[in-house]
Amino acid sequence: MTDPSAYDVAIVGGGPAGAACATLCAQAGLHTLVLEKSIFPRDKVCGDCVNPGCWPLFEQLGVARAVLAAPHHPISRVAFIGANFRRIDFPLDSGQPGEIAIPRRILDAILLQRAEQTGAVVLHGTPLHSLSRDTTLWRLQTADRSFTARRLIAADGRNSTVARLLGVAPAARRDRIALQAHIPTPPGQTPGIELHLLPQGYCGVAPVGEGLTNFCLVATPARLDALKAAVSARFAIPPGQQWRAIAPLDRAPIRPLRDGVLYIGDAARVVEPFTGEGIYYALHSGALAARHILAGTLDRYPAAHAALYHRRLWINRLARWAVTHPNAGAMLLRLMTAHPTSLQYLVQRVTAPATREIPV
Repeated sequence: MTDPSAYDVAIVGGGPAGAACATLCAQAGLHTLVLEKSIFPRDKVCGDCVNPGCWPLFEQLGVARAVLAAPHHPISRVAFIGANFRRIDFPLDSGQPGEIAIPRRILDAILLQRAEQTGAVVLHGTPLHSLSRDTTLWRLQTADRSFTARRLIAADGRNSTVARLLGVAPAARRDRIALQAHIPTPPGQTPGIELHLLPQGYCGVAPVGEGLTNFCLVATPARLDALKAAVSARFAIPPGQQWRAIAPLDRAPIRPLRDGVLYIGDAARVVEPFTGEGIYYALHSGALAARHILAGTLDRYPAAHAALYHRRLWINRLARWAVTHPNAGAMLLRLMTAHPTSLQYLVQRVTAPATREIPV
């Protein structure tokens, strides 16, 4: 008799990375478990933007139609705005489907539901309590159940429980905090993405549909109240607005294959949210992990993971430098205003579709 608590693959975390990995593993016939500590749908601090590089993988996962049918907002323009309201904006690639903004509570629920539809066992509201390993199996313990798995995937975010339980959690960089809220769209607000570079920090603004706009703020703890005040004044946000927070915003990366555990999404590497690429990396790293599990080529996973980030990560680092050094960032924006094609090139590199699909 088959042990119902025994799995081929156990994935801790049901966000985009974990859901993508679970879907592809389950589609291929692996007995797949997802332990998710939250109960979906749930909100997530995020810029809510999905760039065109995600669509080939949405097609592979079988969720593209569901994403397009859900409440979202097409994004056709991006604007960079300085503290003095100096502004540069230009259109994004008009290919269909292109850049969209969609609330994470909607997108993540679609992705995790797809994993269930393909046969993965998804347990909501089930945090991992302890973890051990014998020669062939991982043993996972929740509050009231035990499971075993041949392969273990950490898809549980920047504060990975798996990494903590195994004693390999990287040091956090407690230099900045992110705040996010969905707010009724202010009168006269432009329909595209706006990235405001302010002396106190930065603010990303994107419409997400249904009359709401996502505001995402990032600043150091000392400057956070001042940034909230500046943004509230700029957009006439009423006093008492409630914000969701996440901290630490950044931490050192972890090796994507360590002691037999595959790390994907933010559990492996956290990227600067300014560029809106977190969902892209989460989906594709989850797909990569599934590919190498299915092919039996785990030794090649670290190199493939590094290659995924290599093509675009330098842009992310440039963006982080600009927004963590406000004066230098303002100077860079002035230079880009004088040479707008250079800024457009950077944005096109970030939002471009992947050069090839990730094979299953």
